[in-house]
Amino acid sequence: MRGDLEALVGSGAVGAVATLTENGATTVVASGLADIAAGTSIPTEVPQYVRAGSITKSFTAAIVLQLVAAQRIDLDRSIEAYLPGLLTGAGLDRNAITVRRILGHRSGLPEPARSWETNEYAAAQEGRTYTPAQEIALALRSPARFAPGAGFEYSNTNYIVAGMLVEAVTGHRYADELRDRILVPLSLSGTYLPATGETGLRDPHPTGYATVGGALTDTTRMEPSLPWASGALVSTGADLNRFFTALQTGQLVPDTVLQQMLDGSDMGHGDGMFYGLGVGYTRLPCGAQFVGNVGGVQGFSAVSGATAGGRAVTVSYTGTPSTVDIGDLLTHALCG
Repeated sequence: MRGDLEALVGSGAVGAVATLTENGATTVVASGLADIAAGTSIPTEVPQYVRAGSITKSFTAAIVLQLVAAQRIDLDRSIEAYLPGLLTGAGLDRNAITVRRILGHRSGLPEPARSWETNEYAAAQEGRTYTPAQEIALALRSPARFAPGAGFEYSNTNYIVAGMLVEAVTGHRYADELRDRILVPLSLSGTYLPATGETGLRDPHPTGYATVGGALTDTTRMEPSLPWASGALVSTGADLNRFFTALQTGQLVPDTVLQQMLDGSDMGHGDGMFYGLGVGYTRLPCGAQFVGNVGGVQGFSAVSGATAGGRAVTVSYTGTPSTVDIGDLLTHALCG
C-alpha cells in the first residue's frame, strides 16, 4: 500500500493515507503532506478527520433499508407517496420514481448544474446555506435525464431525496437518525454530520486542496448543507472500515435486505464495478467481493469498503492526482 500512496502523491495528490483493518487489528500508512504551508507530514498514530463525500450515500442507504426491514418503507413504492408534490419538473414521471430507483440512481433525476451557486467551497466563502427543498428546486431546473428505470446515471439529487424520505417517515432529523441508527450502535466516535453553517473540520485533519481559478487552493472549508445526506459526512479511516464491515456482517441490515442492496447496475467504467442501493461492489482478482463506495468533495477524496472475509480498507487523499487506479488500491489492500 505504501507504494500505491507514493504513486498517488507522485501524480499530484498532496497527501494520502490508508487505513487497513483485518480481524480487528488496524494498520495506518501515509505519504505526502498534511499541510503544504506548514510542511507537516500526515501523522499515522492519531486518526484524522476527512470529508467522506459520497461514501455518505452508503450510510443514508443503510438507514432507508433499516426502515425497509421494519416495513416502514416499501422499496417499490413511489417517492410521491411519501413526499407528495416534491418531484415536479420537465419530463418527470413522479409516480414511477420509486425508492429503489432513487437509491440505485435509476430515477432519471438530474444533477444540479455545476456552477458557483452549487459549489460547496464558494457557499462557505459567501456564507450561503441551503435547505434540502431548495437543493431539489435547483436540480429540477433541468429536465429529467431519462424515464425512471430506463437507465443508470449517478445523481446527488437522489440522495437529497433519500434524506428527506428518512425525515418524512421517521419524523426526526436525518442527522438524529444517522446518530441513533448507525453512529452510536457501531461506536463510530470519529464520524459526524456537520451542522448547517459548520464549514470547518474538527481537529486533527489534513488540509483539503483543489484547483480554484487555476491555482492550488486550501478548500478545507465548505458548506455542508449542500451535499447533506448525499455527501457531507466527516469520518476517519477506522470508522469507515468498521461501518462497511458491519454492513457486510448483518449488524446494520438483515441478509435478505443486504442482498437487495447488492442487486445493481454496471457503472459503465469498464472495471467490473456495479452500483447497487447506495454501495458499489466488484469481484477482486483474488475472488473476494468488495463492497464499499468512493467519495470526493472539493479537496478531499476517499475509497472505502470491506470483504466478507474480515478485511477492510479506506484510502483518503487530498489534492487532485492525475491518475488513480482504484482497482489496484483495492487489490493490493484486500488480496495481499
